[in-house]
Amino acid sequence: MIPFSADQFYSETEAKLFLQFYEQTAQVVFNQFMEASWNYVTNITKPNREEMLNKEMERSQFTLYFGTRARLFNIHHFQDPVVKRMLSKLQNIDKAALPKDELLEYNKLLAYMETAYSMGQVCMSEGPCVTLESDLEEIMATSRDEKELMWAWQGWHDAVGRQLRPIFGRYVYLSNKAANLNGYDDMGDMWRAVYESETLEDDLEDLFEELKPLYLNLHAYVRRSLYRHYGPDIIDLRGPIPAHLLGNMWAQSWVKILDLVLPYPKKPPEDITKIMKGQHWKPDKMFQEADTFFTSLGLISIPNEFWKNSMLEKPTDGREVECHASAWNFYKDNDFRIKKCTEVTIEDLLSIFHQMGHIQYFLQYQNHSILFRAGANPAFQEAIGLVISLSASSHKYLLNRGLLSHQHQDPEEEINFMMGIALEKIAFIPFSYLVDLFRWRVFDGTIQKDVYNQEWWNLRLKYQGLCPPIPRSEEDFDPGAKFHVSANVPYIRYFLSLLLQFQFHEALCKASGHSGPLHHCNIYNSKIAGDILENVLKLGSSRPWPEVLKKLTGKSKVSSKALMTYFKPLLNWLVNENVQQGEVLGWPDFTCSFEGRNINKVDFLATRLKPDRANFGQWLLLVLSCLLFLIVLGLAARLYFLEKESPNQDSKAPANQAYFLGRPMEPSMVARGQWILLGLCFILLICSICLIVWIITQQNSNLLWEMD
Repeated sequence: MIPFSADQFYSETEAKLFLQFYEQTAQVVFNQFMEASWNYVTNITKPNREEMLNKEMERSQFTLYFGTRARLFNIHHFQDPVVKRMLSKLQNIDKAALPKDELLEYNKLLAYMETAYSMGQVCMSEGPCVTLESDLEEIMATSRDEKELMWAWQGWHDAVGRQLRPIFGRYVYLSNKAANLNGYDDMGDMWRAVYESETLEDDLEDLFEELKPLYLNLHAYVRRSLYRHYGPDIIDLRGPIPAHLLGNMWAQSWVKILDLVLPYPKKPPEDITKIMKGQHWKPDKMFQEADTFFTSLGLISIPNEFWKNSMLEKPTDGREVECHASAWNFYKDNDFRIKKCTEVTIEDLLSIFHQMGHIQYFLQYQNHSILFRAGANPAFQEAIGLVISLSASSHKYLLNRGLLSHQHQDPEEEINFMMGIALEKIAFIPFSYLVDLFRWRVFDGTIQKDVYNQEWWNLRLKYQGLCPPIPRSEEDFDPGAKFHVSANVPYIRYFLSLLLQFQFHEALCKASGHSGPLHHCNIYNSKIAGDILENVLKLGSSRPWPEVLKKLTGKSKVSSKALMTYFKPLLNWLVNENVQQGEVLGWPDFTCSFEGRNINKVDFLATRLKPDRANFGQWLLLVLSCLLFLIVLGLAARLYFLEKESPNQDSKAPANQAYFLGRPMEPSMVARGQWILLGLCFILLICSICLIVWIITQQNSNLLWEMD
């Protein structure tokens, strides 16, 4: 018998057989997990949660099994690039690397965080409790009462963020441990690795700096408009904008305050939402509209299973559901779904185009290996639907679909139109960047847990020019009030997709034969643009994303040029307007009001408390210590007098008996009892004195701190 060497056993031929075995089993395991997860988020109950956690553990064990075996192959010597790429993806076992007990804890933490967000409510002092979807979002979008906006903003951030604050440090620890076990420095390092770029962080900062002038001019213009509405008591023309006044809970989109900032108020845009409702649009029709756009390009139509299995509206049967819109791939033939609590609005229609872009991607790469069933990178996955929504929001498309009646836009109407797009896209630039910038710094330890909230607002001030409407403290955890933070979803994909969608749009418009301003382009019905898009989508993640980007745009790097080209007419208008008004760009020398800067917490019995609470605890402990001291002295006195009286208690007692605490005993037992009691009294006395001295010292140090 000829023995087999390790090189033969872990050869490239064996690797291909190994990958075939993986494919045969992965589809079943992943499908079962997706089904259990879907059942939970569309019906939030304890049994569904337990089933989801069980299937999550099974998926993790599966990932661990195949991942550890994939690491045994030395892929550097392999010739087939596809095999090398598949094995390299399989070798990253993510959180499955954690020990079983910590993995279970981590999964429970993640489920708790996401559920806290999904079931968050704000209760009125007298009346019902309201949820984020529809209720609070409607207030933020439509109210112009500053106090009502503050109530909604504070209520949501307190209701969700404070639930996550105590456990977020543990989540960070377990995340980093999982990353370390996969060979990464921390979880942020592991998240960035998917972009296959050693210069990612520098590239992102460069891109942000290129876009900064556009954002600063929009910020200054919007600030002036809010100043006119709310006055100098609320808005400082040289300072940051309060985060609750921009029409959105997270101030990431400002489109809902278009009425306050419209460049030409005498020429307001048509109310497309009103037109949709007048035409009796329903959620099904909105999804069909998006499907029609994709098929007009020659792309794949949505399968029948989609309509049967998706949750396109909020259920009316009393179920608790997670309403945050998302697209789902069930790793099963034609089983692709969307979960969305759809409202009949133009914003939801464009959101549907975005989600249907995910579905189209799923459809196109479904015949690939499971390891390649993903976007070229996460930003590509987001950008596909967004590039379609750029055409769907164009005047030409909306006019053709009967959602506008004005045949043409004059120059002033065009600026109004572009302002609406800018309030959605440009306003999003810094927020989409800073969410992961914050988490990366948390993961690498640059931001410590005792200043989470302060550093969150420091970043929002620096990049967005926003401050909280009321002072916040470290009891709060405002980043947790954003779904992607509570649901553990990386966010830098949205910053990159913001740029990629305009790169894609420019390339597809050129291919479709469009001429004229980029914001006029509508690729609806262009089979040429559809062919280019299809060829890219079919690749999934089988090729490095720069190659895929070059195939679509001719360039292999993410660029801000197409976005700047799109908004150039608006930027010129904004610069001219801001110069005429004498606006100050930025927010020089301003900081956010933050309780954490002025009210530091102190340590008391291993707990971080505010000084007033710690002082109360110390006084209480001082009183108890003094009582203990008096009790010890009283016990010693009682022992002394009892011992003094003992010989006289019984004159008829045997000669060999003695008394201890008034009781007759053997002399040897009396001596032992006296030494024990003496030792206890001495220990208690020393402890009481030390405790009193420590408390007085703490009181003095706190007094000195307060004087400082």
